[in-house]
Amino acid sequence: MAVAAPLLALALPAMPAWAEDPPVVAAAADLKFAVTEVAKAFTAETGQTVELAFGSTGNFATQIREGAPFQMFMAADESYVAELAAEGLTRDAGTLYAQGRIVVIVPHGSTLTADGTLDSLKAALQAGAIRHFAIANPDHAPYGVRAMEALQHKGLWDAVKPKLVLGENVSQAAQFATSGDAQGGIVAYSLALSPEVSALGDYALIPADWHEPLNQRMVLLDSAGPVAEAFYAYINAPAARAIMTRYGFVLPGE
Repeated sequence: MAVAAPLLALALPAMPAWAEDPPVVAAAADLKFAVTEVAKAFTAETGQTVELAFGSTGNFATQIREGAPFQMFMAADESYVAELAAEGLTRDAGTLYAQGRIVVIVPHGSTLTADGTLDSLKAALQAGAIRHFAIANPDHAPYGVRAMEALQHKGLWDAVKPKLVLGENVSQAAQFATSGDAQGGIVAYSLALSPEVSALGDYALIPADWHEPLNQRMVLLDSAGPVAEAFYAYINAPAARAIMTRYGFVLPGE
């Protein structure tokens, strides 16, 4: 009968969103290269795919509160996950997946030297030789907050503040820092380790005790389906850990 198939289709229950499309993972911008590689390995092993969205942790937290259709959130600062969990917007309190580091990076030809003590930056500021210096926006980017803390520790914050170029996230800050328009910047170690960024300049680690720890936590959101759950578990599996370690990410105690 001609009408039987349409009537049967109308009677079927609606498929959940996670059954139709690859889950969207909101990932902090410092993960751009590392998690892209992890996702490719995940697909190669499982045949399943995820869609990655990179940006600032603070902006993603706001979007989650506004109902953005993310199934998983990988934050650069675990405090954002704790806040979302307290508001009942996540499955649970999540899992620590990395501890990040920051570096000073300078483009080729810069008047600055890449030194983790920031002595070169201090001398250049005193000499009036800094036009622009890039960090992520501390208002919503954890790596920007840690850069600010490091500069405060060195006593340079007030002097460098008028020279700052703020990236919307740490990935954009790395673009600004290595563009040649800026003398340098403070960005994520994981980005500096990537071939794409390291080819553009020199970098040096800033001491970890100059700033609060960058404890990075991931969490599943209430809308998460089986593929997001599988990817969440995969992040801390040996194959993914090897990739994360190569990009400078460790877990406390490793």
